[in-house]
Amino acid sequence: MQSQPDSDFYAWTTESAARLRDGRVSEVDIERVAEELDDMGKNQKHALGSHLKVLVVHLLKWRDQPGLRGVSWRLSIANARDEIAELLEDSPSLATQLPEILRRRYPAARSRTALETGLALATFPAECPFSIAQLLDMEFWAE
Repeated sequence: MQSQPDSDFYAWTTESAARLRDGRVSEVDIERVAEELDDMGKNQKHALGSHLKVLVVHLLKWRDQPGLRGVSWRLSIANARDEIAELLEDSPSLATQLPEILRRRYPAARSRTALETGLALATFPAECPFSIAQLLDMEFWAE
């Protein structure tokens, strides 16, 4: 019996992988495998954007609220950088996507920072004030 991806995704993936390894390609739903592979790539890109947004939010707060700097912000910045580094290590081609991801995610990071801090949105630059190199640099702190 062949599992359907909608009813038992795990069983479907393991069965499909086994069939591919055994060379039984005709027994595999190639279109669905292709869709799942596309989704896996999108998920990696989305995760990168999410961690980048968190990083930018905390660097903006660090820069613009020096009196409130604490261990939790420092840990959040370090954790986001670590997660980004791991994603880029696993999928180096995503590095070429960073400028576009940052351009798309910065407005949300800016809005979130304004909401979290209670500061006016205009407090934060319309364009990201940090370069990709700064964002990825474990030693960079927006002072």
